[in-house]
Parts: sequence; C-alpha cells; structure tokens
Amino acid sequence: MNELLKKILVLAGAMVLMLSLAAPAFAAAAPEDGQPAAQTQEEEGSTIGLKAVAAGIAIGLAAAGGAVGMGLATGKSTESISRQPEAEGKIRTMMMLGLVFIETAIIYALLVVILIIFVL
Repeated sequence: MNELLKKILVLAGAMVLMLSLAAPAFAAAAPEDGQPAAQTQEEEGSTIGLKAVAAGIAIGLAAAGGAVGMGLATGKSTESISRQPEAEGKIRTMMMLGLVFIETAIIYALLVVILIIFVL
C-alpha cells in the first residue's frame, strides 16, 4: 500500500508540473476579429525569450544527464579496476569509449540548441 501511495504522489507531482509548464499556452488570447493578428514587436520579443528559455532547459538537461552518466561510468570503471587489476587496460579503453559517446550526445544537444536560437 505504501508503494502505491508513493507512485500516485509521484504521478500527481508530474502532472502538476506539466500543467504548470503548459499554463502560458492556455493563457494566449484569441484575436477579437477572428483574423490572425500580424506579429508585432512585442510578440517577437516574447518568442525570443521563449527560445532562450527552451535553449537553457535543453542544454541544462543534456549537461546534467551527461555529467551523471560520466560520473557513474567513471565510478564503476574504478570499482572494476580495483576488483580486477589485470584487466585495467580493457576497462579503461571501454570507459573512454563510453565517455566519448556521452560527450557526443551532449555536443548534439548543443547543436540543437544553436539551431533553436538561430534558425527557428
């Protein structure tokens, strides 16, 4: 019963977070005459701000995820080298290969953020 309550609370928290992040979309007002309004300077400024927020969140999540992944990989490889010192070369090679793949994913996230800022 305790586990079910924890799962329900986590799900409810995630739903509240999603709804709070979607609030600006619900707050957009429709034009009075029914025709789409031309994009004004104020609207353009708000899209630039939203792009900046999206870019910051995207690169922050990518960097945080990469940092956690790199920390876990380094810790586990150090642990495995201490357990089997004779396999140090193979373990270090595989760890470095994994770190390169993690760093590549972070660089791809950076490229996506640059595209969001300058292209969209």
